[in-house]
Amino acid sequence: MYRNPVPCLLAFFLFISCNQAKQTPMTQNNQAPRIREEIWGTLKDGRTAHLYSMDNGKMKVVASDYGGIIDSLMMPDRQGHVSNIVLGYPSLDYCLNLKANYPYFGAIIGRYANRIRNGAFTLDGKDYHLARNNGTNSLHGGLVGFDKKLWKVTPGHSGDTSELEFTCTSRDMEEGFPGNLTVTVRYELTPDNDLILDYAATTDKPTILNLTNHSYFNLSDHPDSLIYDHELFLNADHFLPIDSNLIPTGEILDVQGTPMDFRTAKPIGRDIGEPSQQLKFAGGYDQTWVLNKKQMDALTLAARVRENSTGREIEVYTTQPGIQFYSGNFLKGLEGRDGTILTGREGFCLETHHFPDAPNVGYFPTPVLRPGQTYHQTTIFKFRNF
Repeated sequence: MYRNPVPCLLAFFLFISCNQAKQTPMTQNNQAPRIREEIWGTLKDGRTAHLYSMDNGKMKVVASDYGGIIDSLMMPDRQGHVSNIVLGYPSLDYCLNLKANYPYFGAIIGRYANRIRNGAFTLDGKDYHLARNNGTNSLHGGLVGFDKKLWKVTPGHSGDTSELEFTCTSRDMEEGFPGNLTVTVRYELTPDNDLILDYAATTDKPTILNLTNHSYFNLSDHPDSLIYDHELFLNADHFLPIDSNLIPTGEILDVQGTPMDFRTAKPIGRDIGEPSQQLKFAGGYDQTWVLNKKQMDALTLAARVRENSTGREIEVYTTQPGIQFYSGNFLKGLEGRDGTILTGREGFCLETHHFPDAPNVGYFPTPVLRPGQTYHQTTIFKFRNF
């Protein structure tokens, strides 16, 4: 008996089409990075701050549009137990109302990371005066630095890599810095548990610029514990000694024979109590190490930290010339995420950047950015188990 094949073919193609429609989104959902947005709180001017979560199925990074703050970073230990390995605020309100001993937890730092002596510098024969928010010095961009800006965030992904793109503008003479500045900072979480921080900026006037991230890490399962047992390696033969105001003296000294020698990994607490003038000035470690580089802007291993009880490890790669190792000396009295009152040295920072006070030291690598140039630097945090 003859049968018209058209209805059968239509039914067949409809069946295939429906199954494809059902299967394709499932496949995409399995492969696509997950980024979620939620409200963190309200700023004092009424604007809303948000949290954005990047999750690759093994690690989760939560960052805010307020200050670009990395609020949490969930990482497994060697047994697969997941803990938050960065220090953070108990709430946005606590962060906004904190007046003294502000720790800059997890924030983007700018316009100028670290300190500038006497809050002043000269560029192209013109003197500039900045806010003195750290004794006589300018610290981390002044009173209202990039850590206190509400950034525009654009979530996205490239393949299996999640991305959060932060953008902001800084007006000419904001906090005393010249030039209208446009800044983009991109956070990328890869399937291999790499967190890539990529920075770019342009200006319409000659200016100075030094950007970094100020996350405090604690790789143990106890964020209120001290960091003394963490083993640190720094790829640096030299460091910048500081004076009593925590400003580089201008010297570049060999680490050999000093507590500053981390060329062979050692526990952070091993030498921190040594009778060294450098340690006394800072109350611990708070100096810049000059990274060993064959080429100034090459992406180079800067640091490695291991915590033996959990098997967690961080490797830091950067295109920057220096790394500030800060042992959390001034955390005392602050409230931690879970309400615990910190006593100091519960977290450490590895801030990759240009040298502190470089605008006032002519032989340091220059932090000057001019119209027509693009500031660009990359830092990668590789999170691993051993």
